[in-house]
Amino acid sequence: MRIFTKLAVAGIFVLTAGTAAYADCNHDTTNETLLGAGAGAAVGGLASGSLAGAAIGGIGGGLIGNSIGDSNNRADCRAEAREYYREREEAYNDHYIAPSHDGYYRDREYPDD
Repeated sequence: MRIFTKLAVAGIFVLTAGTAAYADCNHDTTNETLLGAGAGAAVGGLASGSLAGAAIGGIGGGLIGNSIGDSNNRADCRAEAREYYREREEAYNDHYIAPSHDGYYRDREYPDD
């Protein structure tokens, strides 16, 4: 029962750390990798009771955290691009002034050189 309690606490730590990670379109997955490695090491060490289990868990958690961080960054970059183009189009449509068709260029007389 003691190992189950440790695993439950480690699981809560993993869920809390995973939801606390904030991804942004910065192409940097350092935070997610470190959180995954730390959580993986904790779970691996508690589950196996050895240093080797913690090392394997840390490596696996780091790889998974890096993958999740990369996926979050791509999604955030896509969302940021969509927002940029939406705002750009909205600004264009709101402030667009149609040119007057009063024959300015057609009726203009130019001096002879």
